[in-house]
Amino acid sequence: MYDYLIVGAGLYGAVFAAEAVRAGKKCLVIDKRNHTAGNIYTEKINGINVHKYGAHIFHTDSAEAWDYVNAYAEFNRYTNSPLARYKNELFNLPFNMNTFHQLWGVVTPEEARSEIARQTAEAAEKIKEPENLEEQALLLAGKDIYEKLVKGYTEKQWGRRASELPAFIIKRLPFRFIYDNNYFNDKYQGIPIGGYTAMIDKMLEGADVRIGVDFFENREEFLREASRVIFTGSIDGYFDYRFGPLEYRSLRFETEVMDTDSFQGNAVVNYTEYEIPYTRIIEHKFFEEFGSAPKKSEDGKTVVTREYPADWKKGDEPYYPVNDDKNNELYAKYKDLALKEEKVFFGGRLGKYKYYDMDDIVIDALNDVRDML
Repeated sequence: MYDYLIVGAGLYGAVFAAEAVRAGKKCLVIDKRNHTAGNIYTEKINGINVHKYGAHIFHTDSAEAWDYVNAYAEFNRYTNSPLARYKNELFNLPFNMNTFHQLWGVVTPEEARSEIARQTAEAAEKIKEPENLEEQALLLAGKDIYEKLVKGYTEKQWGRRASELPAFIIKRLPFRFIYDNNYFNDKYQGIPIGGYTAMIDKMLEGADVRIGVDFFENREEFLREASRVIFTGSIDGYFDYRFGPLEYRSLRFETEVMDTDSFQGNAVVNYTEYEIPYTRIIEHKFFEEFGSAPKKSEDGKTVVTREYPADWKKGDEPYYPVNDDKNNELYAKYKDLALKEEKVFFGGRLGKYKYYDMDDIVIDALNDVRDML
């Protein structure tokens, strides 16, 4: 008999298990995948730590979250500085003075502000109240930034034209009138040396772990095995979609080993034109080899992943909750059902139907397990 059965060996489940074990509780962690670490799983390919489910950079302003993960892994000093590629032009991200110089040749913040103001004023002559994302973006950023850096990328992410998307999706666009390509504003940032999987496995030490196990195939047996169940899968799936499925966006990945030491010279390059079907290419070695010429990997190769947004349907992996009013109302119905479950607690991104950054997951899991112990 276990004190806790934790369904899902991702970051939330691993933090919960680590704290429960530390408190002397007996834990069983199961996962339907054939590996631990959930979506932050990394595997070695040609000696390179490959982020199998897309790029994951740990960034936070929380000293508590940073200190917590550093107790389980040594982090490097990776700084996320993606590039955007539109046709044959390259632009620095986030939108900063380097970007504005690349767009217009301006060199001072005053010149950049003036050009943005000119273009947004031009848009405001035709748009009084934005009715869709396209109009909202034009009012916020002007024609150049919208057409080169926002339009195509956003349409690929959502699977719909920008003129068909609601305006509220883009409430603001962050402009930085400084020459700084650091994507995040957070105080702490990095990636664990050796990959995330090793970090998660260290968190899971002391718990019994079974992978390749589907909770739903033996639900009643699992429920009898533990005093309390921590469920980190999709909440609508747990209740067999009683009120209908919640909406998610999904992703598809194509990973390729290439016969070169460097394919694109940067960890992340976003492709912002609509005609290219993927949103970004990740070159994994640069998550650990940044700020210098790439080292020769095994056989002189590199590993890249192309990331394709996809519509979600039952059976696909749900990545991003679609937290619009309709889905939030539907989630509230499932939450009411969840509160009536005597021994099952729902946690994590899918259990709470909420998008979390990794530091949010750590803090949320710590708060939840402390409330239960």
